[in-house]
Amino acid sequence: MRLRASIPLTLAMLLSPLAAMAQPVPLDRIVAVVNDDAIMQSQLEDRVDQARGQLQSNDIQVPPAQALERQVLDRLIVEQIELQMAEDANLTIDETQLNATLRGVAENNGMSLDEFANTLEQQGRSIAQVREQIRRELLIRQVQQSRVASRVNVSDREVDRFLEQAGQSRNVSYHLAQILIAVPQSPTPDQVSQAQAEAQDIYRQLQNGADFQQLAAAESDDAQALEGGDLGWRPAAQIPSIFTDVIPELAPGEVSEPIRSPSGFHLLKLLDTRGEGGGQMSREQASQAIFQRKVNDELEAWIQEIRASAYIDNRLGDS
Repeated sequence: MRLRASIPLTLAMLLSPLAAMAQPVPLDRIVAVVNDDAIMQSQLEDRVDQARGQLQSNDIQVPPAQALERQVLDRLIVEQIELQMAEDANLTIDETQLNATLRGVAENNGMSLDEFANTLEQQGRSIAQVREQIRRELLIRQVQQSRVASRVNVSDREVDRFLEQAGQSRNVSYHLAQILIAVPQSPTPDQVSQAQAEAQDIYRQLQNGADFQQLAAAESDDAQALEGGDLGWRPAAQIPSIFTDVIPELAPGEVSEPIRSPSGFHLLKLLDTRGEGGGQMSREQASQAIFQRKVNDELEAWIQEIRASAYIDNRLGDS
């Protein structure tokens, strides 16, 4: 049986209403160098405006400008590394797939392709620019599939153990949000202590009434930061084992204390629960659930690996 991972696209614009577009700027400069490629100020400003529009369309309070720039630049850096890997692997996107995805983007915005193109033109952006953005996203997904999913295996013993331990949570799903304070690969004790202190400070802010979505957008190192940390619905079977004892004990709206994992410190918020316990799960369903859970774990670790191995000259904030 071939298992296929479900790895989300990193640009929420493909799944959300049209975002505000950046205005042209008279001057441009390099804000970061990733290996041999440069990220320009104009690129950053364009993506910051998109992120701001995305947050506003989702009724998430926009974080301070500096925090938002830092989040967006981090995403751009990771994307650039992944695109370099796609180029090295000679990966390409089929025109049929690209056209179908573009039509899907228009439909997600409630428009025909012609209406979508006209709306983009009114906002100072062309259909060709969005087409290129989609092509980049599909290449990134290919890289993630090939590099992450390919190194995940599920043994018969894991399936047996999973079926024994699944118990009454088999048909339960959780809608979760997360704030991740990441640590580097092989962190020093000081780096771990610093990340833990930061996570504890965020937890205290949340206990004192701070907005979870805004803090996620400003501080989280997770790929869903600019979605307010929203992880969507996760079947109980796909939740990492380090969280399985914590999440069922949370009430809707409650946030966990920081949870340590190899990636860093996680603050999980339970937004909602659905489904009931019981029911039967086949071996194939169990194998797929284990596979997806391991892919989710590996993706976080892999992103840290590629950032650590790349040459990054971050010039944001330089004069």
